[in-house]
Amino acid sequence: MPIYRVVIDTNVLVAGLRSDRGASFRLLTLIGDPRVELNPSVPLVFEYEAVLKRPEAGVPLTHDEIDRLLDFWCRVGRGNEIFYLASAPA
Repeated sequence: MPIYRVVIDTNVLVAGLRSDRGASFRLLTLIGDPRVELNPSVPLVFEYEAVLKRPEAGVPLTHDEIDRLLDFWCRVGRGNEIFYLASAPA
């Protein structure tokens, strides 16, 4: 049973992948731990991919490594469906 249910913001992901010093990196090392439940959504994973693959993000991983990382997170995470309002309430 997970103790912590987390959604990782993209800037935390970038910071944790750029440096192994600090809370962002520590949080990333907990992914896959049974006490931590990662809760990604499809739009968030697409955002992760787009941002991490930008040269200016400064992430020291190849595109293939980024793909494998995100594949792993999708396997260990608990997918969440997001419902958007089609229109504003009347």
